[in-house]
Amino acid sequence: MTATDRFAGKVALVTGAASGIGAATAALFAGEGATVVGLDRQAGSTGETTIVQCDVTDPDSVCAAIAGVVDTREGIDVVANVAGIAQFGHVEGVTIDEWRRVLDVNLTGPFIVSQAAIPHLKERKGCIVNVASIAGLEGQPYSTAYSASKGGVVLLTKSLAVDLASAGVRVNCVCPGTVDTPLIGDVATRIPPDADPRLMARLDMLLRGLISPQQVAEAIAYLASDAAAMITGAALVLDGGRQS
Repeated sequence: MTATDRFAGKVALVTGAASGIGAATAALFAGEGATVVGLDRQAGSTGETTIVQCDVTDPDSVCAAIAGVVDTREGIDVVANVAGIAQFGHVEGVTIDEWRRVLDVNLTGPFIVSQAAIPHLKERKGCIVNVASIAGLEGQPYSTAYSASKGGVVLLTKSLAVDLASAGVRVNCVCPGTVDTPLIGDVATRIPPDADPRLMARLDMLLRGLISPQQVAEAIAYLASDAAAMITGAALVLDGGRQS
């Protein structure tokens, strides 16, 4: 099997597939032979990916979407939980509604999608790859809710890996640093005018530049591939050497 057909015959479900890391991940899987179904807030298509309208924070919406995938594609082999939202600002300014929204999308969403997909993944000994963040492994400035949500994703990943190992279902996550997606622009508008430069410096990577969505997609694909058959419960870090 060549690198271009390593997902031939597989069905991959990608959340947040309409843009950014999700779109890059969907395109990579499709390019390497998978049948890809995306879940996003708006239905449509991008490249070879059909995008089904779905709210990942709503169990009924998720169950209906996954049932549709199984009915039409006869199963699921890979779930990539990519959908997420950013949060930035002083902790004193975080409203309870913002806190709940960030946790709902970034942490509860992957739980709901994974829970609904697990019976089908067990049938085909599939795998789950979650998108966490370097913010889930270390304290980051002005991102209380975001860091809490991504730290939860890391431990959700490890707990699922333990629970599902005997069923042959692998669960891993990727933890990228600063990725060049539309979320960057959103974060930039929220940087406090009195932000401490010393704290902002904690976001710098040793390697120059930003991480591309394609680079994160490549890491997701590796963890979903047969090359990672003995890897589960891992948090693969893509941080440009920041934790070195």
